[in-house]
Amino acid sequence: MQPTHHETASRHVAVIGAGAGGLVAARELRREGHKVVVFERGDQVGGTWVYTPNVESDPIGLDPNRTRVHSSMYQSLRTNLPREAMGFRDYPFVAIEEDEERDPRRYPGHREVLMYLKDFAIEFGVSEIVRFETEVVFVGLVEGGKWKVKSRSKRGEVVEDEIFDAVVVCNGHHTEPCVAQIPGINTWKGKQIHSHNYRTPEPFRDQVVILIGSATSALDISRDIVGVAKEVHIASRSVADETLEKQPGYNNMWLHSMIKSVQEDGSVVFRNGSVVLADVILHCTGYKFHFPFLETNGIVTVDDNRVGPLYKHVFPPDLAPSLSFVGLPWKVAPFPMFEFQSKWIAGILSNRIALPSREEMMEDVKAFYSLLEASGIPKRYTHNIADYQFGYDDWLAAECGCPAFEEWRKQMYFVAIENLFARPETYKDEWEDHHLVLQAHEDFRKYTLNGVENGYVTSNDVPPSSR
Repeated sequence: MQPTHHETASRHVAVIGAGAGGLVAARELRREGHKVVVFERGDQVGGTWVYTPNVESDPIGLDPNRTRVHSSMYQSLRTNLPREAMGFRDYPFVAIEEDEERDPRRYPGHREVLMYLKDFAIEFGVSEIVRFETEVVFVGLVEGGKWKVKSRSKRGEVVEDEIFDAVVVCNGHHTEPCVAQIPGINTWKGKQIHSHNYRTPEPFRDQVVILIGSATSALDISRDIVGVAKEVHIASRSVADETLEKQPGYNNMWLHSMIKSVQEDGSVVFRNGSVVLADVILHCTGYKFHFPFLETNGIVTVDDNRVGPLYKHVFPPDLAPSLSFVGLPWKVAPFPMFEFQSKWIAGILSNRIALPSREEMMEDVKAFYSLLEASGIPKRYTHNIADYQFGYDDWLAAECGCPAFEEWRKQMYFVAIENLFARPETYKDEWEDHHLVLQAHEDFRKYTLNGVENGYVTSNDVPPSSR
């Protein structure tokens, strides 16, 4: 929505987190003329893409006093989307073939994504406005609709207070584990771990492992550990209760329905009636939204993993536009969505784009929640926008007055997901959407590639599907 006769404003904005969302938010805010400070608890940009072998002191992540580790990366992780579809719009994520340090694969490892984000931060001057090793401990409203941000440097215990016109929350949502509720688990004698603390398969050598989950991390990790584990039993709530299937291509991996209960002797009982004596339960069960620093006097809450009320997953109507969130929707192509959300936020803060009234936003949120309820969608899936992500992105683009999601990118995303389910073992190395890769690289010619002229991959460089 375009405003009528408002002077543009330059605001002092705090961005919390220097992962992909925080980096592109900072870039868009600066492009719009705002003064930006990015707070980052770690010692480098990249957020969850910064791999560390370190894990938390409580492997299942329930102890509130545990030592905390931000990243959920495991050593073998490769992207589950092709790089062309992943990157920011005007900074293509393409292979830098001439650099031996880089990973040219179409589905690269996590380190390559981190290198891309670092390049992005340098290219757009974001690195220089990040305060590293600085944890935000409190964000709260003060008089005049401004925000107090308290932060603590790792180097000292001094808490610094600053006042900002607006706060953009980009702290990620792959850090606070969500754990399956299992009858009898309190007296079960085996080990439990959440995938947040999974790094390598070695600790599971010769173990009987129950892995709960059916999303991509469960798929990846089950394949990672099956080579060393004695047995791997996948428990999924997305299959029928009677399910018990040996996984094709493996002698020691089975797919089950969900766990019914666990017993004191270490046995795990599935809904399909089978019983397995297990050493470990590995929860690949997702994460909770967590904003321990944010104090809104109850205006914004997290209820069964619904952050709300939020207009279009971004603005709380009562606190808009001075408080916003980037990156809450999931089951999406994340980086381009972060970019659209950030453009929208930046344009609204400068008065170039107008929000509806508080009442209209609240009505929109209520209508959205009613639709979810009528459709039988649980509250915890509020931010799962898999079925309409491109409609959402295109709506944001229209609000910002910028081009909609590229058609090749949409098609590439759907083909990639299709391929994942059709060829779970090989989809990262075998594909047939060469025509879309060519369209992507044709589109990329509009931009300077990662700061290097003439670095584009030509049609002759498109890798064969067997590569």
